[in-house]
Amino acid sequence: MLRRDIRYQAAIIRDHQVLILRVHDHAGDGEVFWILPGGGREPGESAEACVRREVLEETALHVDVERMLFAMPDGPGGLYEQLHTYLCTIRSGTATPGTEPEVDTPERTTIQEIAWLDLRRPEAWDAGIRGDPIFYPQLLRLRDALGYPPAP
Repeated sequence: MLRRDIRYQAAIIRDHQVLILRVHDHAGDGEVFWILPGGGREPGESAEACVRREVLEETALHVDVERMLFAMPDGPGGLYEQLHTYLCTIRSGTATPGTEPEVDTPERTTIQEIAWLDLRRPEAWDAGIRGDPIFYPQLLRLRDALGYPPAP
């Protein structure tokens, strides 16, 4: 599998909750998993512009990119070498599942659901999220970057 360089992703925070996407991987093995909104940069695009574009495509939200929170290696089996996560706030819009223009068709959508995950209560997170070897470490790193106490 070809790994890409950097995934630029958004941590959209509202009332101690982070916006997450449930994604159906049509191109791969049909797996369903949770991720933060984000993706790869277009030629000539800044990191912040990439985050804003990806969030708009995937959630219909216009966001302000506050700052980069952290960079970390992608997990085992991930598509990217590095994940760069940016703190974002909603400027306008209502969160609705958007599209992945590179792979979606009218018959097949990648983004299945948008949810808000309470960062104060990791013990209440779905077992599928807690057991995800790629996404769960990102969420723990996000909590740490935002000053939440270590997960129990």
